[in-house]
Amino acid sequence: MPMVNLDLAASTAVLAAEAAGALLRDGLAGPVSARAKDASGDVVTDLDLAAEAVIVDRLRRDFPDQPILTEEAGLLDARDEHWTWLVDPLDGTNNVAVGLHVCAVGIALCRDGIPMVGVVHDPVADVTWSAIRGRGATGPDGLMLPDPASRAGGRILSWVQGYAVRKGDQRALALRLALENDSRRLIQLWAPLLCWVMLARGDIDGFVGYRAGYVDLPAGMLIAQEAGVIVADFTGAPLTARLDQDGIDFVAARPGVLAELLTTLRAGQPVIH
Repeated sequence: MPMVNLDLAASTAVLAAEAAGALLRDGLAGPVSARAKDASGDVVTDLDLAAEAVIVDRLRRDFPDQPILTEEAGLLDARDEHWTWLVDPLDGTNNVAVGLHVCAVGIALCRDGIPMVGVVHDPVADVTWSAIRGRGATGPDGLMLPDPASRAGGRILSWVQGYAVRKGDQRALALRLALENDSRRLIQLWAPLLCWVMLARGDIDGFVGYRAGYVDLPAGMLIAQEAGVIVADFTGAPLTARLDQDGIDFVAARPGVLAELLTTLRAGQPVIH
């Protein structure tokens, strides 16, 4: 397997994400025109495409042999069969399309599908978080450490579902209802990369995804894991996902909360039968 300098990869990803973030920040100062991406209801803007081009150009310059899988262009192939970059140039496009500037840039480098480097950048706040597998996660305040403290007033959870999920999906409705009934608040941010960062920081207590997309998963997930978060599928087994997989179910939280969330999700299952 070809070796990759993970320090260089992380540095390159941070520079690429921040360059894209500067472009997005300038673009958000003016009107943003969105158009339908496909029949799912997802949208795309010129900002998505411009930010993606900036990131791809930087990654290609430093890592010409690795394939790049992007949110908009799809797979940009190369010679390496083991290492792949994943790029979400504007996570939160639907927010931006309605004037809500809650968004992020996400870049991950995976080895045989396992995220090894993850970077999330908030272009509005101009803040970056990053992680290298086995070496912790860092943010503007340095190393991100686990926060085992319980939250007064009840748990705050976040929910994301894939664009392929129909409005009347009974399983989605049942799971959301179970989570809402067992939390102080269930938020849907439309920018899952920021939810991963919030979970890593301890701002929220758990994050549940139903048939979620894969491209924006590894970067934020690695940051959360390196900050002490456990990520599992709905059975409680460690999450395993492939680069070609979409529609991923996951639950993420600190160890104690994770067990409680899995119990809540199981309790919601009979509703859908």
